[in-house]
Amino acid sequence: MGIAVNLVTYLGGTMHLPSATSANIVTDFMGTSFLLCLLGGFLADSFLGRYRTIAIFATVQTFGTGLLAISTKQPQLRPPPCQATDITKCQHASGIQMGVLYISLYLIALGTGGLKSSVSGFGTDQFDEKDEKEKTQMAYFFSRFFFVISTGTLMAVTVLVYIQDEVGRSWGYGICSICMFTAILIFLSGTRRYRYKKCSGSPIVHICQVVVAARKKRKVELPSSTASLYEDYPEESRIQRTYQFRCLDKASVVTNTDYSEDGAFVSNPWTLCPVTRVEEVKMVIRLLPIWATTILFWSTYAQMITFSVEQATTMQRSIGNFKIPAASLTVFFVAAILITLGAYDRLIIPLLKKRKGKPGFSNLQLIAIGLFLSALGMASASVVEVKRLAVAKANGTTGTTLPISVFYLIPQFFLVGSGEGFMYTGQLDFFITQSPKGMKTMSTGLFLTTLSLGFFFSSLLVSIVKAATGSNGKHGWVGENINKGRLDCFYGLLAALSFINFGLFLLCASWYKRKKAKQVPEMEIIVKGSSVEEKL
Repeated sequence: MGIAVNLVTYLGGTMHLPSATSANIVTDFMGTSFLLCLLGGFLADSFLGRYRTIAIFATVQTFGTGLLAISTKQPQLRPPPCQATDITKCQHASGIQMGVLYISLYLIALGTGGLKSSVSGFGTDQFDEKDEKEKTQMAYFFSRFFFVISTGTLMAVTVLVYIQDEVGRSWGYGICSICMFTAILIFLSGTRRYRYKKCSGSPIVHICQVVVAARKKRKVELPSSTASLYEDYPEESRIQRTYQFRCLDKASVVTNTDYSEDGAFVSNPWTLCPVTRVEEVKMVIRLLPIWATTILFWSTYAQMITFSVEQATTMQRSIGNFKIPAASLTVFFVAAILITLGAYDRLIIPLLKKRKGKPGFSNLQLIAIGLFLSALGMASASVVEVKRLAVAKANGTTGTTLPISVFYLIPQFFLVGSGEGFMYTGQLDFFITQSPKGMKTMSTGLFLTTLSLGFFFSSLLVSIVKAATGSNGKHGWVGENINKGRLDCFYGLLAALSFINFGLFLLCASWYKRKKAKQVPEMEIIVKGSSVEEKL
């Protein structure tokens, strides 16, 4: 966060890139970071395990931040300084300069992907769900885990941003690298104390096996009873068959093709899958509508570290002789998260537990609250931008500082930040607890892809809006100078989309709760070995 939150000001102020281009570079960088969580999850599940994945990719991230610090220190890796208020008159960064910057950023993205995909799952591995005391402790893990992340973010948007702006970018990014190196040493110091779980194979491969097997047997009739279904999981690990997505059940139907010429039973996972594995795939499919309706939240979040920071650079930020760094306005964003999580952990959870016997809101309720607050945040941002543009028009659009207080931006930061406090913990809890036990890392990656796609959608939306409103020589809603654009309309568009998305989420959540776990009673399933032959 020490890199991402202030990157847009570096791209515009030092590399002399247009406003929309700078915003898209930041959102593409963040989107790639979270998209690579799928790669990290695949490697952790299939080959490395979560512990090794964290150690290796944290090292990659450390190397990337070090390279970024070096690239911002060397004068030949950035264009010459420019005092013009209109960046179109300044020399833009060259291809080589941008290339070095991209290498640094995407090494960081690669490291982030591997780290984030495994660290929360590795944390939950330290709790024994069969132990009631540890199971209770794990109920608090998700909110406290995110609280610690937010504390780090708070340090980033205050101390690190100030160092970057007032001392130097290379110092700020160098401190990030040193902090990561220290974190790796602390992580490794607990090696003998951790609990480890064996790699169970990639869930992605397992999902593909079920789909391929079901397709190969698509013409096979499902039996009227469940007696011809195959199962090889131990009794305590089995998941009972459900009625949903019955076309996938064909992957568990035993046919003559599952026997060799000499009559021996052959278990090929690409032609025959156990019922439990099929049900695991069904569980993942049930998550997808919820997954899809949480993506837009992270598009609104992206505005907090891009256009909202650019807004702050144009506004009055002085308190006495102290000038607040523009990116440090996100301290209100982080403060909202910390206040929300603290109040939820210490007030709401005990209150609901006392009155209703429930340990807080359900994960779907948390997500719904987060979506609604983010929609309100975008509506607030649109209203504030109307006022800011009116001041810009009255005082000239080329000035560097407008006579309007930056604290007008606090409501949008606070609403979206509070929304993230509910959203992140709700999503993390939902995707980990509602997914199959063997797919924790992949489910974490699935959750983090909502962040990735949210950032990518933000880039796409900015590009579409720029092309649609900036044709025929017009500046458009978003462009090189936000004082000449209509950012209020862009925020209004996001607010409208957010409210529509909130309604869709409520429908999907209702469907998920209604359809979840409707099981076939007292079913009889064929197990591997002699019982298969006896049934046939």
